Amino acid sequence: MLLNLAEGLQSLYDPVNILAVKTRSRFLNGLETSVPLRSLGVNHTLQSIPRLALYLKKVRPVALLAAKDRANQAAVIARALAKTSTRIVLRLGTTTSAAIAHKSRLHQAAWALPMRVFYPKADAVVAVSRGVAHDLERLLKRPLPSLTVIPNPVITPKLFTQAEQPINHPWVDDPRRPLLMGMGRLTRQKDFPTLLQAFHIVRKTIPCRLILLGEGSHRPALERLAQNLGLSDDVFFAGFVPNPYPYLKRASVFVLSSIWEGSPNALTEAMALGTPVVATDCPSGPREILRGGEVAPLVPMQDPEALAQAVLKVLENPPESERLREAVAEYTLEASARRYLDVLLGRPGSFCDIQMPDPSENGENTPRCSQELLPKGR
Repeated sequence: MLLNLAEGLQSLYDPVNILAVKTRSRFLNGLETSVPLRSLGVNHTLQSIPRLALYLKKVRPVALLAAKDRANQAAVIARALAKTSTRIVLRLGTTTSAAIAHKSRLHQAAWALPMRVFYPKADAVVAVSRGVAHDLERLLKRPLPSLTVIPNPVITPKLFTQAEQPINHPWVDDPRRPLLMGMGRLTRQKDFPTLLQAFHIVRKTIPCRLILLGEGSHRPALERLAQNLGLSDDVFFAGFVPNPYPYLKRASVFVLSSIWEGSPNALTEAMALGTPVVATDCPSGPREILRGGEVAPLVPMQDPEALAQAVLKVLENPPESERLREAVAEYTLEASARRYLDVLLGRPGSFCDIQMPDPSENGENTPRCSQELLPKGR
């Protein structure tokens, strides 16, 4: 998402640089972009603070967008050390309280306290969904006037081009068996055990197959579960796939089984490609994207039976592709980059009113933000 955003911003405002704490990344290794990449040359985000402060003092950029919690804290501290007027914008991409719910109370407090200290000191904070914004204000125990909601820059022209590339897998485009798809890191957050159990139920009714795209620490346990459920012949663990979109486009159903998100990009990408979807009603994002379940089924988290029944329903009666695409129309690179640029430059009217009904209001009262732009290069 950040690589997409950097390119989108550069098309509107030049120059833009990417500052990386670490450059060892499957995404960065295959990076094909005109946006310059600068390494801060450290092994941990908090270690980057002195070098980031020096960069701010020397280069004096108009604005700095930080992503993820530690980077957000580092950005605020670095500007204070540099004593520059660089505008600091923080981005929060996940529902923090859900992500730390399984931690001890001491760990939760240690996580929340720095956020309460540093986030109000930023010039702006961007949440990727209304659910994330509401959760942050609950965590901070105060309203945050600088908080705004901007959809992720998910839908790019490159997405559709990549989706048309051929793939060589015998399960794809097999008319005899529907193909289910799951995608994401194989970690606790994505709850693929529930997906495997749901697939076990679905397969009893309809012969079908499942492909899981992604890598992670839970892979051995997931492979054992698939074997114990007798699914090994019909489940394929594809690992990390540089271009997952041909798989996503050709899936009969994309299934999101997460127990928390911020704004699930894979769900948005699947819908942009017209692929039928089913999602858990996790905090946060799916309910907003699916308009409270009007666009596609929302099911309780960690409920294999409910997930299986929703998949069977969608296989029997898939939603119209055009309706899926319309539901994610706000998630284009151009629209997102314009909104981010407004906030980065501190333009009047660039903040959204998020003091609104709960996200369960099925997408009503969506915040509206200024999209007026400065000319490129200003």
